[in-house]
Amino acid sequence: MRAPILNAVQFCHAGTSKTRRGFTIIELLATMSLIALLSALAVPHYSHLTERARVAKAIGDIQAMRSDILAQDSLPASLASINRQSLLDPWGHPYVFVRLAAANGAPGITGRTDKFGNPVNSTFDLYSLGKDGVSAQSFSAAASQDDIALGRDGGFIGLAQTF
Repeated sequence: MRAPILNAVQFCHAGTSKTRRGFTIIELLATMSLIALLSALAVPHYSHLTERARVAKAIGDIQAMRSDILAQDSLPASLASINRQSLLDPWGHPYVFVRLAAANGAPGITGRTDKFGNPVNSTFDLYSLGKDGVSAQSFSAAASQDDIALGRDGGFIGLAQTF
């Protein structure tokens, strides 16, 4: 007598009294724990990369605006003079442009300063308010640490905390 031919399902379960129809709670918990662990590691890294990309975009915008400002015959009164008045930084804040006293002879207009109180620029200040949307006169102030600023009359463009 010939042995019966079994299909694939019958062959896999031959000799077992119970059939398995799904995952156990332990397997599901282990899988979910692994996914949660990987997510917990990936999210902060992604956030850091996103913030670095925003800083790089702000630096690029400031470089482009600086070039537009210097291409003018005279120092513009505002960013509207170079058609950049509606340009927002990567955090959604408008860029700040300030003509300094040395540039237009107006008394009382002073630019931003470094940690020693020295002026950062001589003709104009151009900066982004950064992630927090606030700034202060000095680069060393806590409110200015995340600002993306032009310094040394264009010799530096970057985070105020690294100036």
